[in-house]
Amino acid sequence: MRVVAKIGTSSITDDRGAINVAMVQSLCFQVAQLRSQGHEVLVVTSGAVAGGVAALGLSQRPTDTATLQALAAAGQSRLMGHYNSALDAHGLVGAQVLLVPNDFIDRAQYLHARQTMLRLLELGCVPVINENDAIASDEIRFGDNDRIAALVAHSVDADVLVLLTDTDGLFTADPATDSSATLIEQVSASDELMTVRAGASGTARGSGGMASKLTAARIASWSGVRTVIARASRASVLQDAVSGKSAVGTTFAAHDRSLTARKLWIAFAAQPAGRVTVDDGARSALVARGVSLLHAGVVEVRGGFSAGDVVEIADTTGVVLARGLVRVDERHAAAAAGKKSSELSDEVPVELVHRDDLIVY
Repeated sequence: MRVVAKIGTSSITDDRGAINVAMVQSLCFQVAQLRSQGHEVLVVTSGAVAGGVAALGLSQRPTDTATLQALAAAGQSRLMGHYNSALDAHGLVGAQVLLVPNDFIDRAQYLHARQTMLRLLELGCVPVINENDAIASDEIRFGDNDRIAALVAHSVDADVLVLLTDTDGLFTADPATDSSATLIEQVSASDELMTVRAGASGTARGSGGMASKLTAARIASWSGVRTVIARASRASVLQDAVSGKSAVGTTFAAHDRSLTARKLWIAFAAQPAGRVTVDDGARSALVARGVSLLHAGVVEVRGGFSAGDVVEIADTTGVVLARGLVRVDERHAAAAAGKKSSELSDEVPVELVHRDDLIVY
Protein backbone atom coordinates (compact mmCIF):
# COMPACT_ATOMS: atom_id res chain seq x y z
CA MET A 1 0.00 0.00 0.00
CA ARG A 2 1.00 3.60 -0.48
CA VAL A 3 0.56 5.69 2.66
CA VAL A 4 0.67 9.44 3.31
CA ALA A 5 1.13 10.33 6.99
CA LYS A 6 0.69 13.94 8.07
CA ILE A 7 1.69 15.17 11.52
CA GLY A 8 0.67 18.56 12.83
CA THR A 9 2.60 21.23 14.69
CA SER A 10 0.87 20.53 18.00
CA SER A 11 2.10 16.92 17.84
CA ILE A 12 5.59 17.47 16.44
CA THR A 13 6.51 20.18 18.97
CA ASP A 14 6.50 20.28 22.78
CA ASP A 15 4.80 22.75 25.12
CA ARG A 16 7.67 25.22 24.66
CA GLY A 17 7.35 25.09 20.91
CA ALA A 18 10.58 23.19 20.38
CA ILE A 19 10.68 20.23 18.02
CA ASN A 20 9.73 17.05 19.91
CA VAL A 21 12.61 14.80 18.91
CA ALA A 22 11.06 11.76 20.61
CA MET A 23 7.90 12.19 18.49
CA VAL A 24 9.96 12.44 15.30
CA GLN A 25 11.81 9.27 16.28
CA SER A 26 8.56 7.45 17.07
CA LEU A 27 7.03 8.46 13.75
CA CYS A 28 10.11 7.38 11.80
CA PHE A 29 10.19 4.06 13.67
CA GLN A 30 6.62 3.42 12.57
CA VAL A 31 7.50 4.46 9.02
CA ALA A 32 10.33 1.91 9.10
CA GLN A 33 7.90 -0.77 10.29
CA LEU A 34 5.57 -0.07 7.38
CA ARG A 35 8.47 -0.06 4.95
CA SER A 36 9.62 -3.47 6.23
CA GLN A 37 6.15 -4.79 5.39
CA GLY A 38 6.42 -3.59 1.81
CA HIS A 39 4.46 -0.35 2.11
CA GLU A 40 5.55 2.96 0.61
CA VAL A 41 5.32 5.96 2.93
CA LEU A 42 5.37 9.71 2.41
CA VAL A 43 5.46 12.03 5.43
CA VAL A 44 3.88 15.49 5.44
CA THR A 45 5.18 17.40 8.42
CA SER A 46 4.43 20.72 10.05
CA GLY A 47 6.65 22.37 12.63
CA ALA A 48 9.09 24.60 10.74
CA VAL A 49 7.72 27.90 12.08
CA ALA A 50 7.36 26.56 15.61
CA GLY A 51 10.88 25.16 15.40
CA GLY A 52 12.17 28.58 14.36
CA VAL A 53 10.40 30.22 17.30
CA ALA A 54 12.15 27.88 19.73
CA ALA A 55 15.51 28.07 17.95
CA LEU A 56 15.58 31.86 18.19
CA GLY A 57 14.38 31.85 21.79
CA LEU A 58 11.23 33.88 21.17
CA SER A 59 8.68 33.93 23.98
CA GLN A 60 5.68 33.68 21.62
CA ARG A 61 4.79 33.05 18.00
CA PRO A 62 4.75 36.29 15.95
CA THR A 63 1.85 37.09 13.66
CA ASP A 64 3.38 39.11 10.81
CA THR A 65 4.10 37.22 7.61
CA ALA A 66 7.69 38.41 7.12
CA THR A 67 8.76 37.15 10.55
CA LEU A 68 6.86 33.88 10.15
CA GLN A 69 8.63 33.24 6.87
CA ALA A 70 12.01 33.99 8.41
CA LEU A 71 11.26 31.65 11.30
CA ALA A 72 10.23 28.93 8.87
CA ALA A 73 13.60 29.21 7.15
CA ALA A 74 15.38 28.90 10.51
CA GLY A 75 13.22 26.03 11.68
CA GLN A 76 12.94 23.94 8.51
CA SER A 77 16.60 22.89 8.41
CA ARG A 78 16.46 21.88 12.07
CA LEU A 79 13.24 19.95 11.52
CA MET A 80 14.69 18.07 8.55
CA GLY A 81 17.87 17.33 10.48
CA HIS A 82 15.86 15.44 13.10
CA TYR A 83 14.00 13.48 10.41
CA ASN A 84 17.24 12.56 8.65
CA SER A 85 18.80 11.30 11.89
CA ALA A 86 15.72 9.29 12.85
CA LEU A 87 15.38 7.71 9.40
CA ASP A 88 19.12 7.00 9.17
CA ALA A 89 18.80 4.88 12.29
CA HIS A 90 16.60 2.49 10.30
CA GLY A 91 18.64 2.54 7.12
CA LEU A 92 16.19 4.83 5.35
CA VAL A 93 16.92 7.95 3.34
CA GLY A 94 14.77 11.02 3.91
CA ALA A 95 14.19 13.38 0.99
CA GLN A 96 13.00 16.92 1.64
CA VAL A 97 10.19 18.15 -0.63
CA LEU A 98 9.01 21.73 -0.13
CA LEU A 99 5.77 22.64 -1.87
CA VAL A 100 3.86 25.87 -2.38
CA PRO A 101 0.23 26.26 -3.47
CA ASN A 102 1.34 27.02 -7.04
CA ASP A 103 2.60 23.44 -7.23
CA PHE A 104 -1.06 22.42 -7.21
CA ILE A 105 -2.60 25.45 -8.89
CA ASP A 106 -0.35 25.35 -11.95
CA ARG A 107 -0.98 22.18 -13.93
CA ALA A 108 2.59 21.82 -15.19
CA GLN A 109 3.99 22.26 -11.68
CA TYR A 110 1.45 19.75 -10.36
CA LEU A 111 2.65 17.10 -12.79
CA HIS A 112 6.29 17.91 -12.11
CA ALA A 113 5.82 17.60 -8.32
CA ARG A 114 4.00 14.31 -8.82
CA GLN A 115 6.81 12.94 -10.98
CA THR A 116 9.43 13.91 -8.40
CA MET A 117 7.59 12.28 -5.51
CA LEU A 118 6.93 9.08 -7.43
CA ARG A 119 10.57 8.87 -8.50
CA LEU A 120 11.69 9.29 -4.88
CA LEU A 121 9.50 6.34 -3.92
CA GLU A 122 11.00 4.28 -6.75
CA LEU A 123 14.46 5.08 -5.38
CA GLY A 124 13.43 3.84 -1.94
CA CYS A 125 13.41 7.25 -0.27
CA VAL A 126 10.96 8.56 2.30
CA PRO A 127 9.72 11.93 1.01
CA VAL A 128 9.38 14.38 3.91
CA ILE A 129 7.05 17.09 2.67
CA ASN A 130 6.26 20.52 4.05
CA GLU A 131 4.90 23.74 2.68
CA ASN A 132 7.69 26.11 1.68
CA ASP A 133 6.62 28.70 4.23
CA ALA A 134 9.81 30.70 3.75
CA ILE A 135 8.74 31.87 0.29
CA ALA A 136 4.96 31.34 0.14
CA SER A 137 3.40 34.77 -0.30
CA ASP A 138 0.25 34.42 1.74
CA GLU A 139 -0.19 30.74 2.58
CA ILE A 140 0.97 30.53 6.21
CA ARG A 141 -2.59 30.11 7.31
CA PHE A 142 -5.21 27.84 8.72
CA GLY A 143 -4.84 24.13 7.97
CA ASP A 144 -2.73 24.39 4.85
CA ASN A 145 -0.63 21.27 5.47
CA ASP A 146 -3.78 19.21 5.95
CA ARG A 147 -4.92 20.29 2.51
CA ILE A 148 -1.48 19.67 1.03
CA ALA A 149 -1.41 16.17 2.57
CA ALA A 150 -4.73 15.32 0.92
CA LEU A 151 -3.61 16.72 -2.43
CA VAL A 152 -0.34 14.80 -2.18
CA ALA A 153 -2.34 11.63 -1.41
CA HIS A 154 -4.31 12.13 -4.60
CA SER A 155 -1.26 13.09 -6.63
CA VAL A 156 0.65 9.90 -5.81
CA ASP A 157 -2.43 7.63 -5.89
CA ALA A 158 -2.18 6.80 -2.19
CA ASP A 159 -4.32 4.11 -0.60
CA VAL A 160 -4.47 5.66 2.86
CA LEU A 161 -4.06 9.15 4.32
CA VAL A 162 -3.37 9.32 8.07
CA LEU A 163 -3.77 12.72 9.74
CA LEU A 164 -1.95 12.60 13.07
CA THR A 165 -3.05 15.18 15.59
CA ASP A 166 -3.39 15.83 19.33
CA THR A 167 -6.91 14.40 19.62
CA ASP A 168 -8.32 10.89 19.25
CA GLY A 169 -10.34 11.85 16.18
CA LEU A 170 -13.63 13.56 15.40
CA PHE A 171 -16.10 13.80 18.30
CA THR A 172 -19.81 14.52 18.45
CA ALA A 173 -18.93 17.70 20.39
CA ASP A 174 -15.84 19.39 21.79
CA PRO A 175 -14.62 16.95 24.47
CA ALA A 176 -12.84 19.81 26.24
CA THR A 177 -16.15 21.48 27.05
CA ASP A 178 -18.71 18.67 26.75
CA SER A 179 -18.28 15.55 28.89
CA SER A 180 -20.91 13.69 26.85
CA ALA A 181 -18.87 13.97 23.62
CA THR A 182 -18.15 10.61 22.00
CA LEU A 183 -15.71 9.55 19.29
CA ILE A 184 -17.11 9.10 15.79
CA GLU A 185 -15.29 6.02 14.50
CA GLN A 186 -16.67 5.77 10.95
CA VAL A 187 -17.82 8.38 8.43
CA SER A 188 -19.23 7.24 5.09
CA ALA A 189 -18.34 9.06 1.89
CA SER A 190 -21.87 10.49 1.62
CA ASP A 191 -22.19 11.47 5.29
CA GLU A 192 -23.14 15.05 6.11
CA LEU A 193 -20.13 15.15 8.43
CA MET A 194 -18.02 15.52 5.30
CA THR A 195 -19.19 19.13 5.08
CA VAL A 196 -19.76 19.98 8.75
CA ARG A 197 -18.09 23.05 10.23
CA ALA A 198 -15.64 22.40 13.05
CA GLY A 199 -13.31 24.28 15.35
CA ALA A 200 -10.01 25.92 14.52
CA SER A 201 -6.64 25.20 16.07
CA GLY A 202 -6.70 24.10 19.69
CA THR A 203 -3.13 25.25 20.40
CA ALA A 204 -1.14 28.42 19.89
CA ARG A 205 1.63 26.47 18.11
CA GLY A 206 -0.52 25.05 15.32
CA SER A 207 -2.30 26.68 12.40
CA GLY A 208 -4.91 24.04 11.64
CA GLY A 209 -7.66 22.33 13.60
CA MET A 210 -10.44 19.82 13.14
CA ALA A 211 -12.04 21.93 10.41
CA SER A 212 -8.95 21.59 8.26
CA LYS A 213 -8.84 17.84 8.96
CA LEU A 214 -12.43 17.52 7.74
CA THR A 215 -11.59 19.46 4.58
CA ALA A 216 -8.60 17.19 3.99
CA ALA A 217 -10.74 14.10 4.56
CA ARG A 218 -13.24 15.38 2.02
CA ILE A 219 -10.53 15.99 -0.57
CA ALA A 220 -9.05 12.54 0.03
CA SER A 221 -12.43 10.82 -0.01
CA TRP A 222 -13.28 12.42 -3.36
CA SER A 223 -9.88 11.16 -4.54
CA GLY A 224 -10.77 7.59 -3.62
CA VAL A 225 -8.40 7.62 -0.62
CA ARG A 226 -9.38 6.26 2.80
CA THR A 227 -8.53 8.77 5.54
CA VAL A 228 -7.92 8.30 9.26
CA ILE A 229 -7.72 11.09 11.86
CA ALA A 230 -5.97 9.78 14.97
CA ARG A 231 -3.85 10.76 17.96
CA ALA A 232 -0.17 10.99 17.08
CA SER A 233 0.96 9.69 20.48
CA ARG A 234 -1.15 6.52 20.26
CA ALA A 235 1.02 3.38 20.21
CA SER A 236 1.38 1.84 16.72
CA VAL A 237 -1.04 4.41 15.32
CA LEU A 238 0.28 4.22 11.75
CA GLN A 239 0.30 0.43 11.64
CA ASP A 240 -3.24 0.23 13.03
CA ALA A 241 -4.56 2.94 10.73
CA VAL A 242 -3.07 1.34 7.63
CA SER A 243 -4.35 -2.13 8.58
CA GLY A 244 -7.85 -0.78 9.18
CA LYS A 245 -8.01 -1.69 12.85
CA SER A 246 -11.14 -0.46 14.60
CA ALA A 247 -11.17 2.34 17.19
CA VAL A 248 -7.90 3.83 15.94
CA GLY A 249 -9.55 7.21 15.45
CA THR A 250 -12.07 8.48 12.91
CA THR A 251 -12.01 6.73 9.54
CA PHE A 252 -13.47 8.40 6.47
CA ALA A 253 -14.42 6.00 3.70
CA ALA A 254 -13.16 6.58 0.18
CA HIS A 255 -15.77 7.82 -2.27
CA ASP A 256 -16.64 5.40 -5.05
CA ARG A 257 -16.61 8.19 -7.64
CA SER A 258 -12.95 9.11 -7.60
CA LEU A 259 -12.43 12.46 -9.30
CA THR A 260 -9.91 12.87 -12.05
CA ALA A 261 -6.76 14.83 -11.16
CA ARG A 262 -8.01 17.72 -13.29
CA LYS A 263 -11.38 17.99 -11.56
CA LEU A 264 -9.89 17.56 -8.09
CA TRP A 265 -7.48 20.36 -8.88
CA ILE A 266 -10.39 22.57 -9.92
CA ALA A 267 -12.45 21.60 -6.87
CA PHE A 268 -9.90 21.99 -4.12
CA ALA A 269 -6.43 23.10 -5.19
CA ALA A 270 -6.96 26.15 -7.33
CA GLN A 271 -7.51 29.58 -5.81
CA PRO A 272 -10.78 31.06 -7.18
CA ALA A 273 -10.21 34.24 -9.16
CA GLY A 274 -13.83 35.37 -9.06
CA ARG A 275 -17.46 34.40 -8.67
CA VAL A 276 -20.34 33.86 -11.08
CA THR A 277 -23.91 33.96 -9.77
CA VAL A 278 -26.51 31.92 -11.64
CA ASP A 279 -30.30 31.88 -11.68
CA ASP A 280 -32.48 29.05 -10.36
CA GLY A 281 -32.81 27.42 -13.77
CA ALA A 282 -29.05 27.21 -14.28
CA ARG A 283 -28.61 26.00 -10.72
CA SER A 284 -31.04 23.13 -11.25
CA ALA A 285 -29.41 22.16 -14.54
CA LEU A 286 -25.92 22.14 -13.04
CA VAL A 287 -26.86 20.16 -9.94
CA ALA A 288 -29.29 17.69 -11.50
CA ARG A 289 -27.73 17.11 -14.91
CA GLY A 290 -24.09 18.23 -14.70
CA VAL A 291 -24.37 20.23 -17.90
CA SER A 292 -22.15 23.08 -19.06
CA LEU A 293 -22.84 26.56 -17.72
CA LEU A 294 -24.23 28.80 -20.46
CA HIS A 295 -24.17 32.58 -20.39
CA ALA A 296 -27.97 32.73 -20.37
CA GLY A 297 -28.10 31.45 -16.79
CA VAL A 298 -25.66 34.04 -15.41
CA VAL A 299 -27.06 36.96 -13.41
CA GLU A 300 -23.88 38.46 -11.95
CA VAL A 301 -20.12 38.33 -12.50
CA ARG A 302 -17.50 39.42 -9.94
CA GLY A 303 -13.70 39.41 -9.87
CA GLY A 304 -11.07 40.33 -12.44
CA PHE A 305 -10.59 36.82 -13.79
CA SER A 306 -9.09 35.81 -17.12
CA ALA A 307 -9.95 32.98 -19.48
CA GLY A 308 -8.72 29.72 -17.93
CA ASP A 309 -9.06 30.89 -14.32
CA VAL A 310 -11.05 28.99 -11.71
CA VAL A 311 -14.19 30.72 -10.44
CA GLU A 312 -16.81 29.87 -7.87
CA ILE A 313 -20.36 29.38 -9.10
CA ALA A 314 -23.05 30.43 -6.62
CA ASP A 315 -26.83 30.63 -6.59
CA THR A 316 -28.76 33.83 -5.90
CA THR A 317 -28.69 33.19 -2.13
CA GLY A 318 -24.88 33.17 -2.14
CA VAL A 319 -24.43 29.43 -1.69
CA VAL A 320 -21.44 28.14 -3.67
CA LEU A 321 -22.58 25.08 -5.61
CA ALA A 322 -19.72 24.52 -8.04
CA ARG A 323 -16.33 25.56 -9.36
CA GLY A 324 -15.11 25.68 -12.90
CA LEU A 325 -12.62 26.98 -15.46
CA VAL A 326 -14.08 29.95 -17.34
CA ARG A 327 -13.57 30.19 -21.10
CA VAL A 328 -13.64 34.01 -21.28
CA ASP A 329 -12.40 36.86 -19.11
CA GLU A 330 -14.49 38.85 -16.65
CA ARG A 331 -15.24 41.66 -19.14
CA HIS A 332 -16.63 39.32 -21.78
CA ALA A 333 -18.49 37.23 -19.18
CA ALA A 334 -20.21 40.31 -17.78
CA ALA A 335 -21.18 41.52 -21.26
CA ALA A 336 -22.61 38.10 -22.17
CA ALA A 337 -24.47 37.52 -18.87
CA GLY A 338 -28.11 36.59 -19.43
CA LYS A 339 -27.80 36.37 -23.22
CA LYS A 340 -28.93 33.42 -25.30
CA SER A 341 -26.36 31.59 -27.39
CA SER A 342 -27.78 33.12 -30.59
CA GLU A 343 -27.15 36.60 -29.19
CA LEU A 344 -23.42 36.08 -28.55
CA SER A 345 -20.68 37.43 -30.77
CA ASP A 346 -18.49 34.97 -32.64
CA GLU A 347 -15.56 35.57 -30.28
CA VAL A 348 -17.49 34.37 -27.21
CA PRO A 349 -17.80 30.58 -26.67
CA VAL A 350 -21.31 29.27 -26.09
CA GLU A 351 -20.31 27.82 -22.72
CA LEU A 352 -18.96 30.05 -19.98
CA VAL A 353 -17.79 26.87 -18.21
CA HIS A 354 -17.68 23.59 -20.12
CA ARG A 355 -18.89 20.55 -18.20
CA ASP A 356 -15.47 18.90 -18.56
CA ASP A 357 -14.04 21.82 -16.56
CA LEU A 358 -16.81 21.87 -13.94
CA ILE A 359 -17.13 20.26 -10.51
CA VAL A 360 -20.47 20.45 -8.71
CA TYR A 361 -20.35 20.10 -4.93
